[in-house]
Amino acid sequence: MANGRKPFDIDALWALDRVGAPSLSPDGAQAVASVVRYDMEKNQARSSLHLLSTLGGEPRELTQCGDKDGAPQWSPQGDQIAFIARREQQGEKDETPQLYLIPPDGGEARRISQLATGVECFKWFPDGQRIAFVSWVWPGLKGAAAQAKAWAAHKDRKATGQVTEEAQYRFWDHFIPMGRVAHLHVLDLKTGKTRDLFEGTDYELARDDPGHDGFDISPDGRRIVFAFDPAAEQRLDHCQALAEIEVRSGAVQLLLQDKDWDFTAPVYSHAGHHLAFLASHQALKSTAPKQLAVLDTQGHWAVLSEDWDHEVEAPLRWDEDDLGLMFCAEDRGRRHLWRFDVKTCAAFVIFRGGHAASFALEAGTLLVNHDALDHPSRLSVLEAEGDEEGEGARWQRIEQFNDKQLAGQRFGKQEELWFEGAKGEPVQMWLLYPPGFDPRRKQPLLHLIHGGPHTAFGDSWHWRWNHQVFAAQGYVVASVNYHGSSGFGYQFLDSITGDWGPLEMQDIEAATDLLLKRAWADRRRLFASGGSYGGYMVAWMNGHLKAGRYQAYVCHAGCFDWQAMMADDVYGGHARELGAWYWDDAKQISKQSPASYAGAMKTPTLVVHGALDYRVPDAQGLAYYNTLKARGVPARLVWFQDENHWILKPRNSRLWYGEFFAWLERHDPGRKSR
Repeated sequence: MANGRKPFDIDALWALDRVGAPSLSPDGAQAVASVVRYDMEKNQARSSLHLLSTLGGEPRELTQCGDKDGAPQWSPQGDQIAFIARREQQGEKDETPQLYLIPPDGGEARRISQLATGVECFKWFPDGQRIAFVSWVWPGLKGAAAQAKAWAAHKDRKATGQVTEEAQYRFWDHFIPMGRVAHLHVLDLKTGKTRDLFEGTDYELARDDPGHDGFDISPDGRRIVFAFDPAAEQRLDHCQALAEIEVRSGAVQLLLQDKDWDFTAPVYSHAGHHLAFLASHQALKSTAPKQLAVLDTQGHWAVLSEDWDHEVEAPLRWDEDDLGLMFCAEDRGRRHLWRFDVKTCAAFVIFRGGHAASFALEAGTLLVNHDALDHPSRLSVLEAEGDEEGEGARWQRIEQFNDKQLAGQRFGKQEELWFEGAKGEPVQMWLLYPPGFDPRRKQPLLHLIHGGPHTAFGDSWHWRWNHQVFAAQGYVVASVNYHGSSGFGYQFLDSITGDWGPLEMQDIEAATDLLLKRAWADRRRLFASGGSYGGYMVAWMNGHLKAGRYQAYVCHAGCFDWQAMMADDVYGGHARELGAWYWDDAKQISKQSPASYAGAMKTPTLVVHGALDYRVPDAQGLAYYNTLKARGVPARLVWFQDENHWILKPRNSRLWYGEFFAWLERHDPGRKSR
């Protein structure tokens, strides 16, 4: 302990507040955001809404009666805040999430929806008298009463089997509701009546994640644009189209469909003359980036960001003058908030990350939820813009949610560096040093290898793989953004397509060699860990590197055998990513599978997996563990029956970190000699 500060540990991590995406009042004077707080002893979470002034000051807890109040949105008139919750009110307990309203000046929230199938997400109509929302319903039924009857029968069914003929039937950690699809609904606040806009049609929203980025309401409130899969059989790898529905008549007009392009995240301009959306040219490659595109009222559309080598991320937000669009996009290990000028097609950084997680804009007030390697989510308001790179901008924080907790913690210093990786190309690496790091002493090195593969580690706060927690244990933490990582241009991202494994390992090994030249690096104490594709990489390294290069590996939810990975929820894209279907070219698939190199695996490995993981089914982790045991390689298995691709429960997270560190210490000659 130095200066009364303690090293950051797992309990300190879970004691922090987690601030959600904010919503601004129409005049920009106030913001509302959900704040999640965990109780390690009770092993549960509670979320509530907090009201904040954009001028700063002490936030006020707006809701206290619910346990899971979230997704707040301010009404267009500013007199109400809508949110989603599951509560007990007037003796009636919500079985599914419902919509609630609460005045911003306080009072009791009131339930405004009573839909048996629940509410997934929502948006206000401009008149403030209606709300559009998404609910999973039985498409062949008509009316709320029929849906409620079907829901009651579904609840009372004694059989537990899932039956389907669909190509897409589960996603991440849940089965897509059997026999149900995602429909758009409209709730009238005066009458309390709801109407299913898609009832009696074949239209439905995306089955993977039918969130509020999948639709938008026109400025006059007469139409709703939405993205949908036009194919008879719904699949994740299909290209989506855009359509528009008249709210009053229910008439649907197809706006944009092209078998070669995927269209998503539509949003109307304020004047209603243009529609911005994301377009990905899937006919070129499955890795084709999402680009900014605009459609006019004459049916003409164009990609605006074609010459800008970045991937645009939803949501999109028109400037108040409709001359530009705002969005977040990655850039070399950081995620900035950008403004894209629709006339000049030039992009400018407004908020420079760190990591810009979300933003809100109202009446000239711009609010950003952001984090970085050295702090969790914060809310800040723009006071003065900077240059084209965002340098010199002035931002003012409007909350201090975690300041007291973090004041007693010691964090390590970070370093961004570049080195020559595979193909002689520059590769980025982030280093985080332990608190009180002494370069004169020998230090252990721990690789944290990111998943994806088309994601990146960078200057951001990670709740599950927290770099500060790892560094506080005395490790120099290295995060390499290997070939295939996002945020470094399309060519770099696509460079591994059809040949996963080799280039990424060359980058990680080049980073290790570079760091071993530093005086503090102890070559006897090298470790590598990763989750998902990062888990795949440590299994790949185990089959390709000499025993003893790394003292131990940690493989969390890692891919082991690509043929068996046909059991995952995104199997439709395997051939385009790996280069073939296994029945067409078994050798092409086999050469990219760590299982094919099991005969060379000798390094001790901790294998971790969750039974509810449908992205990398737990049979992958079990097969890897069983293989190591059969070969006599030291291995340990941590298997969670109630976790998915991530470890999300507080007590399970504590166990996860405890097993992680105990495994490294067990195979660390430096710690054994102490």
